[in-house]
Parts: sequence; structure tokens; C-alpha cells
Amino acid sequence: MSLPRGLLIEGLAEPEAMHRLILQAEEVLRTWQPSWSNFLSGPELEDSRRLESLTELRVIRDGGRPDTERCRLQLSRSDQEAQPQSAPISGLRLEGNFLFDRAEPQDMRQALIDLGVTADGLGDLWLRGDRGAQAVCTPEAANHLNGLNGRVRDVTLSVEAVTIDCLQWPAQRLPKRLTSVEASCRLDAIASAGFGLSRSKVIHQIRDGRLRLNWQPVRQASRDLKVGDRLQLQDRGSVEVLSLEITKRDRWRVEMLRR
Repeated sequence: MSLPRGLLIEGLAEPEAMHRLILQAEEVLRTWQPSWSNFLSGPELEDSRRLESLTELRVIRDGGRPDTERCRLQLSRSDQEAQPQSAPISGLRLEGNFLFDRAEPQDMRQALIDLGVTADGLGDLWLRGDRGAQAVCTPEAANHLNGLNGRVRDVTLSVEAVTIDCLQWPAQRLPKRLTSVEASCRLDAIASAGFGLSRSKVIHQIRDGRLRLNWQPVRQASRDLKVGDRLQLQDRGSVEVLSLEITKRDRWRVEMLRR
């Protein structure tokens, strides 16, 4: 069975993941065998909502717990009996001494990729103070990484595969309203205030393609934002612009909602 590929991919900034999902969905519809995708990023999950509009397909998301950013999708025929909804997911403990060399989530993620796994084999990853990090991944990635040692700059990182029941999940990120006064409505200024990062770090995130505007890639730090715009930053959630008001001193009072 062929799906309307042109309509499903039309207008997507990065259609590669959707193309793979379409091939997987067509195989599911043809064989009647449900199938789990690898982990999808936030933008890829947003694109995948187009599949949910297909009446012949059932789509279930699972990333280990309800509020995860990266998830796996189970694709099955909608006329089949519903299958168990828990994705095959394993956990990882990443341990190292980062007391004097603080690491960011992307540093840990890149260290795992350097050990031979693909980005779509890794789910959410969160730091554990100066001791390292924890993450979820596919069972295949866990089997490959278990017992290996990687590096984050000069720090040795030991990797241990565990069940997800052994993970200490980060506290659930609750929506938080923030207000800041900025000289402009520039993307880098609002992202800096909303995510609590320096302007230089925000620009670095933009250059590396980790910061999104309304789920689309953005390359201009100087771009002005408007009410309703949402910024998404990998491993750090999202910031929505709720209001923009000019002050008596010709500055901008920005109200944001961080999730």
C-alpha cells in the first residue's frame, strides 16, 4: 500500500525522517506487523503528526515517560487490535568527574555518538550534577555501549546499561512564566532570557542547529520575534512569547512561558 508521500513531505524543512517513517508505515500496512521507529527529535515528532491524520494508521508515542522530548513511535494498522504501548527502551548511566569541567547535555550525547551509536538510537539525556548523566536509548544502543569508556574533552566517561526502572529521572519541568526587559525583540536576546543562557551560548546553539523557531531551523540570531512565537532548544524544553510591550525608556518588556 502506498501513502501520499508528496502531501506528507510537502513543506517540511527536513524531510528525511518523515521519508523513513513513510517507508516503515507502508511496510506495517502491507504486513500487518506493528513496528517501532527509532527515537525522533522534537521537530521530527512535530512533522510526524501528519501521519496521525491517516485513517488507516495508528500512531503511539513513547519516550520512557509522558513528558519526554524525544520519543519512539509505534506504527500499526488502525483496524488491528491495539498493541501494548510501552516501547522497547533501555537506560544508560554515564559517570565521570565533571567537578572542574562542566559538561552540557550535547557534550554527553556527542560522546555516545563517538562511541559508535547513531543519534536516533538515543532518547532524552539529562545531567546528574558533576557526576555525569543518565539517558534512555534503544536496547541495541545499550548493548553496544555497555561497559565502554568515552571522553568529554579531558574527562573519561564510563557507560553502563541499566533498566529504565533504575534511572533517577529529572524533576518534571513545570510551566513557568518569566518576564524580562530587553533592548530589542531579537531572537538571541529573548532566548538568552528564556533559557537562562548567555548570548554567546545561544548563538552557538543556533549555529549547531539545536535551537528551533516554531519547530523550524533558524540561523539568524538577529531575527525579531513576535507574540505567539515558540523557541525549542534540544534538552532544554521550549519558550513561548506571550506578550511584548514597549516601556517608557523604549525597551521591550517580554513575558514568556517556559515549558
